[in-house]
Amino acid sequence: MSGHPTSGHTVLAVPVPALDDWVRARTHEYDPAWVSSDPAFVHAHVTVLAPWVPAPDDADLGRVAALLAAVPAFEARLGEVDVFPNGLVHLRPEPHGWFAALTGLLAEAYPQHPPYEGRYGAVEPHLSLDQVGPGPTRVGQQVGQRVTVGSVAGDLSGRLPVRTRVDRVDLQWWQADGCRLLHSFPLAAEAVA
Repeated sequence: MSGHPTSGHTVLAVPVPALDDWVRARTHEYDPAWVSSDPAFVHAHVTVLAPWVPAPDDADLGRVAALLAAVPAFEARLGEVDVFPNGLVHLRPEPHGWFAALTGLLAEAYPQHPPYEGRYGAVEPHLSLDQVGPGPTRVGQQVGQRVTVGSVAGDLSGRLPVRTRVDRVDLQWWQADGCRLLHSFPLAAEAVA
């Protein structure tokens, strides 16, 4: 074990497999304890609701499954590298409204678990990429390249835009040395009347 706290939390997330190798590699550069050994776990994701119920039971799983089964699957595009005021470099998914609707649906069903514990007010759907500032370092090495929106966009050149079919929401467990997929909830295969 690495000295990280043993507590973790659940995340309801839309996986973006097309960027998983990049996000996984970047995570490994910063802290390998957060790289999952579970082959079904997708690091690259757009958070829908986190932290969610710490220990979901069958009733919670059934409720989320029923809610999401009424949401039609949709096509999404991630191509614009942006940065939040706190320095978090991310991709904006489009259509923004569909991702916001997923968050709204689940947050309304679980008001005791607001997105990001209510710390940020209005939630902007995003796929986290990096943090502005010094790049990752390894023990005994100097600070790496400075991370900027431009450096991240350059690293991803040729890979963007990414198009993905959003047809499920994953329930992930995030914990140092323990990230794993707990459950997947499919969306409706076609538009629901």
